[in-house]
Amino acid sequence: MGLPKAVTREEWRAAREELLALEKAATRARDALNTRRRELPMVEIDKLYVFEGPDGKAELLDLFEGRAQLVVYHFMFAPDWDAGCRSCSGFLDQIGHLAHLRARGTAFAAVSRAPFTKILPFKARMGWTVPWYSSHLSDFNQDFGATVETGEGPQERPALSCFLRDGERVFHTYSTFARGLDNIGFTTNLLDLTALGRQEEWERPAGRASSLGAPAGSARIRYHDEYAD
Repeated sequence: MGLPKAVTREEWRAAREELLALEKAATRARDALNTRRRELPMVEIDKLYVFEGPDGKAELLDLFEGRAQLVVYHFMFAPDWDAGCRSCSGFLDQIGHLAHLRARGTAFAAVSRAPFTKILPFKARMGWTVPWYSSHLSDFNQDFGATVETGEGPQERPALSCFLRDGERVFHTYSTFARGLDNIGFTTNLLDLTALGRQEEWERPAGRASSLGAPAGSARIRYHDEYAD
């Protein structure tokens, strides 16, 4: 399978109308799914988690910055790595100004197992300003499924967790992993609207990943300062 079939404008419009009906159905299904997500029960966190950040040690409550909600991106950066995950870096590149989240009572922070002394220079290299904390002083990542034990030792996986605060009480409301992050990133959402898509081999129609010399999807991802153009 190569490029899309070339048709007249009238034929394209008819095909687009068919797709629009499916898109509207998907939007309604997404709204219903979001409702179910908001209806999830929550679990109170009674365990003390200690993080390390720019102001020294911090607890989970501190990451809220006094706000009602907290979204944590579990950035893959193991203690023995020299740099953070490339795919996670691509995700964090897409995080815009946090004022719009904060205006809705929601804080955002990245958390990794790497020591803060490793996080700080890498964050400076990438030019990020989002709050980023080290969880190497606790088993926070393990408890929320972002670090899993395997026969070869701890393995990192991309994840996102949401928390809610009621006074001094903190509750875990949601977590998602791997492909569950698909609809959060700007890059993947934008590419999903294009003819060549994400250029991943698993996408259908097959063969689009190599059309017009397109790069081979996520296998080609780099840190943003490593691309030739």
